[in-house]
Amino acid sequence: MSESVVVITGAGSGLGASLARKYSDAGSHVCLLGRTRSKLERTAGELKNSHTIYEVDVSSKEDVDRVFRDISETHGPVDLLINNAGIGVFDLAENLDESAVHQMIDINLKGTIFCSQAVLPQMKKRDRGMIANIVSTAGLDGKATESVYSASKFGVRGFTESLQLELAESRVRIFAAYMGGMKSEFWDGIYTQEEMANLMEPDDVADIIIGNIKARRNLNVKEVVIKNSL
Repeated sequence: MSESVVVITGAGSGLGASLARKYSDAGSHVCLLGRTRSKLERTAGELKNSHTIYEVDVSSKEDVDRVFRDISETHGPVDLLINNAGIGVFDLAENLDESAVHQMIDINLKGTIFCSQAVLPQMKKRDRGMIANIVSTAGLDGKATESVYSASKFGVRGFTESLQLELAESRVRIFAAYMGGMKSEFWDGIYTQEEMANLMEPDDVADIIIGNIKARRNLNVKEVVIKNSL
């Protein structure tokens, strides 16, 4: 199996779909992971090369382990995992209901942890591979009406930085992208069309991420911060 295996969570729209298209164009076998099959099929319809769709709930370790076991047995070891799946519910802290709190912590933080756990043993055994965590600038600074979302992203930041230390002596690389708002379904019902027009293009953000995680001799980019110019 000569082609690289790239796994992208939250691949049904936005940045995940952009990354999927670009890695597919580059010749990778792309595994599209997400909760909604129709969205994954929409992304898959835009891919030119081999790919596979996997419906998965990243907040369920059992479900994650099942899918990654299937990926490994069918396509071989994962070369690149992009933890992109995320959800945001925005309101004053006291207004967030229990369901919203659980969803953001479970998907944003636990999902990143569970998917990383699924690939780390094989990556460490091979002494190669990369995990790229799509974190958001909410993981760098707290924001009003984003208290729990930001808490989940601060958690991902802590997990990422700890992994970097754990793997410092290996050739397994851990990368974090901290980016601002992009034009995507993530903001449907939150921003107006006029506000959406000023957000970043997912394709532009994808280009920056891919350029920074590309393997280069004697160079390792651990993180990148991508902010809207407006």
